[in-house]
Amino acid sequence: MALALLRAVIGPSVYDRVLAVNMLGTKTVLLLAVIAFLSGRPDFLDLALAYALINFIGVLAVLEFFRSRAARNLQNRDPGA
Repeated sequence: MALALLRAVIGPSVYDRVLAVNMLGTKTVLLLAVIAFLSGRPDFLDLALAYALINFIGVLAVLEFFRSRAARNLQNRDPGA
């Protein structure tokens, strides 16, 4: 977990950072599911599923933002195309 946090902070590219944050979110979902199983509280599974969906949609949104920004920068750099 510490290595994923380190990768999220000083990753060589934005995509490495997004991947590390996604891994942290996945590990958090797994931790919530284990806590739900061990404590006998199935309502934590609902929280884990909700967090998994938020994590997935958030990663897609961030990647789409950076993809569109890169495309916009590429168009601004080459006005003759």
